Amino acid sequence: MYLMLHRITKENDENRDKWIGIGGKFEEGESPEECAIREIKEETGLSADDLDYRGIVTFVSDEYGTEYMHLFKCTSFSGEIKDCDEGVLEWIDKNELFALEMWEGDKIFLRLLDEERPFFSLKLCYKGEKLVSAHLDREVII
Repeated sequence: MYLMLHRITKENDENRDKWIGIGGKFEEGESPEECAIREIKEETGLSADDLDYRGIVTFVSDEYGTEYMHLFKCTSFSGEIKDCDEGVLEWIDKNELFALEMWEGDKIFLRLLDEERPFFSLKLCYKGEKLVSAHLDREVII
């Protein structure tokens, strides 16, 4: 099962109507781990009991600029899920995950997480909402 966020709350949201993982932007002085722990708590109410640093994803977009995402997997947590002001949180069965409306590149890194691939670097290039190329550890895969 994956805890996913359906982004339906904010009007001017590049992720509007899409399903995404939990995350957000760094605050001043935060490490990737500190940011992930804080964002998980803020968005879900859950405390991450373990984090496995799995990769870095570079998003290149002609509309939104370039962003870098540090990708973690959390399999142990404590607390109670709360309402999220960014959308609706829902536990999604692994077999139903790819039927959701999500960015095409997200499907690539979700598969890599599921395959337990060692730490990786993934570069995803978009024109509008279309994925035009993808590079995994410098090798072209799309």
